[in-house]
Amino acid sequence: MTLKHFNKDFSAGLSVFLVTLPLCLGIALASGAPLFSGLLAGIVGGIVVTLFSGSEVSVSGPAAGLTIIVLDSIEVLGSFSHFLTAVVLAGAFQYVLGWLKAGRLSSFVPSSVINGMLVAIGIVIILKQIPHALGWDADVEGEFDFLQLNHHNTFSEILEALSHPHPGAIAISITCLAVMITWEYFSKKDFRFFKVFPIGLLVVLTGVLMNQVFKLWIPGFYLEESTHLVKVPLILSLEDASSAFHFPVWEALANPKVYLAAFTLMLVASIESLLSLEVADKLDPQRRVSSPSQELKAQGIGNMVSGLIGGLPLTLVTLRTSVNIYSGSKTRLSAFIQGVLMLIAVITIPQLLNFIPLACLASLLLLIGYKLATSQKLPEINRKSLPQFLPFSVTIAGIIFSDLLLGIVLGLLAGIISIIVTNNRSAISMARDQQNILVLFIKDVTFMNKPYLKSLLDSFEKGDSVYIDGTRAEFIDHDIFQLLESFKKDALYRGIQVEFKGISPHKYSFKNAIISKTPFS
Repeated sequence: MTLKHFNKDFSAGLSVFLVTLPLCLGIALASGAPLFSGLLAGIVGGIVVTLFSGSEVSVSGPAAGLTIIVLDSIEVLGSFSHFLTAVVLAGAFQYVLGWLKAGRLSSFVPSSVINGMLVAIGIVIILKQIPHALGWDADVEGEFDFLQLNHHNTFSEILEALSHPHPGAIAISITCLAVMITWEYFSKKDFRFFKVFPIGLLVVLTGVLMNQVFKLWIPGFYLEESTHLVKVPLILSLEDASSAFHFPVWEALANPKVYLAAFTLMLVASIESLLSLEVADKLDPQRRVSSPSQELKAQGIGNMVSGLIGGLPLTLVTLRTSVNIYSGSKTRLSAFIQGVLMLIAVITIPQLLNFIPLACLASLLLLIGYKLATSQKLPEINRKSLPQFLPFSVTIAGIIFSDLLLGIVLGLLAGIISIIVTNNRSAISMARDQQNILVLFIKDVTFMNKPYLKSLLDSFEKGDSVYIDGTRAEFIDHDIFQLLESFKKDALYRGIQVEFKGISPHKYSFKNAIISKTPFS
């Protein structure tokens, strides 16, 4: 870490801290875990993981994608302390994965899926923050799945919010958005004060000040502490401190279910971290490339530490990383500052943090969501761009209407299908001049090309003269050869003349396929 860009890193770290605080609490609540465990995970993600990570801009902490796993694991294992044992084991497994260089597997994820993930997360952030901006805070912060814990979904929650608007929240949200847009405008005009003063702090101060003014002079606009403000658990005595901390129970290692929970946590957390790392590198203005295997080691260390002190499992998180980058972060110092600020604030000023309206934080996230959603160019809709457009759009729809990991899996499947369809057509070309037809095998032809070739052969009519040239193909699948032989026999009865060139049985020989590809054959 370096202090060269301290002003920008401090400003970014402060913005991330203000956004991370309610998210950590909301994820803990959604996970059925103690609220303090979410804060501990956020602190560990900022301080510990940052020290070992290979990324300069990423931020780690408790993730929404693990909430269901955490909730189910606590129920299956019987207690949160038993679950913490699984978190420590998951961290150890992750570290071993990093040591085995398993991070390189992330390179197999197509860029179209990563781009779709960026746009989808931006859209989801906007959709999830609209209710908070309107003053409808029934759903916890940090829950990003389409189907919510309160039995609503993303869109029904927005409709509910529109039918129960809170004038104070709307006033705070609109004012904070106007302040940020104005601030960015003057910042781009090279006014030094607007570049140095942390925009996140200004948004929070604006929200707190407005709400206190409402309390004194416009009671109908006032946002009550019980529902509309940040709720940090207070530690005012030794008894509070002892009840806030939980620790692993090592006797749980005798329970096979602990290992299953640990493996599940390791797998999902690793996938989410590696994908988020790809996003971080893509958003990084300096285009620095991070080591995915080193990131797995860092996440493993972080999870072991978090589990040992009673924190939730953590991953590298796209939302907080995006806030960090768009807030002007230059180095990993910003993520470290975020963790330190959270530690100091939770210990010293939890009462002051509880004055922050969720509406002002929603305005901050709305702007970040907009930047993310518009950060990628939409691929053109045509046959040539099918391998890019299909996984891009499927990933977006999957994440919006389900959750992050399922959306990515659907995007990957769509990518595989589009590649098959594209290769199916690109290996074979056809040209027609009246009744003279040329079918050309441009490259190796396999059984994957059989449906397309069959449809071509079936389309020929009586009187056609078909010339099939396979000289460019070094390998022709046995199924393809049989299809051509069958077509040649049937052509006699269909009134079609057929001539082959470069089509022979030896081309589907496995041995020949290998030999033909050696450079000196």
